[in-house]
Amino acid sequence: MARNARLIYNPEAGTLRRHGRGMLDQAVEQLRQAGIPVELVATTGPGTGGAIARELAEREGVDTVIVAGGDGTINEVMNGLVHTDVAFGVLPAGTANVLANEMQIGSWRKALAALPQLRTVRIPVGKVAAGPQGERYFLMMAGAGFDARMVHTVNHGLKRRLGKVAYWVAGISQLGRNLEQLQVTADGSTYQASLCLASRVRNYGGDLNIAPSIRITDDDLEVILFEGKFTATYLAHLFSILSGRVDTADRITVLRSRRIELRSADWEPVHLHVDGEYVGLLPATVTVEPDALNLLTPPGYLQDAHGQAA
Repeated sequence: MARNARLIYNPEAGTLRRHGRGMLDQAVEQLRQAGIPVELVATTGPGTGGAIARELAEREGVDTVIVAGGDGTINEVMNGLVHTDVAFGVLPAGTANVLANEMQIGSWRKALAALPQLRTVRIPVGKVAAGPQGERYFLMMAGAGFDARMVHTVNHGLKRRLGKVAYWVAGISQLGRNLEQLQVTADGSTYQASLCLASRVRNYGGDLNIAPSIRITDDDLEVILFEGKFTATYLAHLFSILSGRVDTADRITVLRSRRIELRSADWEPVHLHVDGEYVGLLPATVTVEPDALNLLTPPGYLQDAHGQAA
């Protein structure tokens, strides 16, 4: 049970922007009634969540941090809590809410109701090292190539108004163009692709099952490589994803690895994102950081195919 908890929230997250402070006050009251004493702390701008979380952990003795925001805010705060003993939970309030959907608590109401029953599990996290951009941890996935270009080009005003639709608009705007190629080296083998996803979760964008065999407790990455020099190829890739045939489809490679190296294959700039947040250009190395974070998870989430608790 949390004794000294904080709820870090992003005032610009879509759900909070629409519903205002009353939604947060109600959450605080509901958590206190459930025996979780919690105080509100606002982020003060892009990129501030990690420093706030680290300060709370090191200076104020906080034992539990709950994040209300989108995947970007969740990533920021998580980066501030890696290798601490602080328990980390989420209230989804953003565009995709990938982590909350992964744990089947994808709505604000469902996640809030579940919080008192969550249990702490120590998990590995992903880590990207990308030259001058430095190191960045991720909970869900790192992506390089076509989808990172979409993240880079998405219209943020449109995202505020339309949510996920803004990413589809960004993708459609790329139709007809040639795609940058990247080289991916994993366990001594080298592959070429136009999109590489190094995933720690099963779903992509909150609703596409793209890496079905990975669990967030695993100590490696599920790597999905999409080939193709033209954006039209991705219509076939999308059909393979929607039909559940990613692991058998042509021009898609699925592998498992603890370390991959990414670089441009044709000297063109290749974009990179972590957890849906743009972080710069290749080259980059993606690894797994073991024993890194205390994640609050629903009791039924971490069960294997035989129904045994992880």
